[in-house]
Amino acid sequence: MSARGVLYVHSAQPALCPHIEWAVAGVLGVPVDLRWTPQPAAPGTVRAQAEWEGHPGTAPAVTSSLMGWQRIRFEITEDASPGVDGSRHAYTPTLGVFTAVIGASGDILVPEDRLRAAMLTAAQGRGVLEDELDKLLGRPWDEELEPFRYAGDGAPVRWLHAAV
Repeated sequence: MSARGVLYVHSAQPALCPHIEWAVAGVLGVPVDLRWTPQPAAPGTVRAQAEWEGHPGTAPAVTSSLMGWQRIRFEITEDASPGVDGSRHAYTPTLGVFTAVIGASGDILVPEDRLRAAMLTAAQGRGVLEDELDKLLGRPWDEELEPFRYAGDGAPVRWLHAAV
């Protein structure tokens, strides 16, 4: 195991909690028991966060297992590891999924083809360059998730370890 990161379930309906745990356990290969606490930013929902250790590619796999669900907001990060860039994934019901490659220094790495596409969209009058760059950096997701992040300050953190 050479990858690690953090899973933040910012809000979910309580009935989804066991399903979220099963989905994450299916990726990690070990049982998962998250500590759920009320989410003040969305009354009637709960939140959880856990640090995890696993194989490179764990964060994208967890994202794939959770992103089709409505009524859940989450983020998962995977730190860069030797020979492998990290990643950040965010999901909201209104925006869908955001994925970014994260370098060893923690910066978002935007591939050249995505930058060129943003420039072309702006040049053709189909968008504003600043807005297109904001999307590439995940700003709409950050703006939507920020109230949920703030509400989680001081929440308990657990460690999840993948099966070897």
